[in-house]
Amino acid sequence: QVQLVESGGGLVQAGGSLRLSCAASGRTFSRYGMGWFRQAPGKEREFLAAITTSGTTYYADSVKGRFTASRDNAKNTVYLQMNSLKPEDTAVYYCAATPRSYYYYNSEYDYWGQGTQVTVSS
Repeated sequence: QVQLVESGGGLVQAGGSLRLSCAASGRTFSRYGMGWFRQAPGKEREFLAAITTSGTTYYADSVKGRFTASRDNAKNTVYLQMNSLKPEDTAVYYCAATPRSYYYYNSEYDYWGQGTQVTVSS
């Protein structure tokens, strides 16, 4: 069992930056690939980024070059650094954990955090 808690969301102006954190419980955190998703009102949950157990990262085209995923296994924490934020980045952001090696689909993730709101003003 893995419990995930996101933090770091908030209100930021367009062009600004935020860093989201996702703290995980449990001693097996390093065995999980971690993903970041977001969901805007009226839209489906969208894959943003993933980081494997070995630190390899994958990104959606919509955030590539602006968002960076990282992890600190000693702290059981994964991060999402978000730069050059746009109003269309406004959404609830979620982290998730998967024991599998497929990262792009919601269904591959077994554990989810409660989400943190990110609002980007124009």
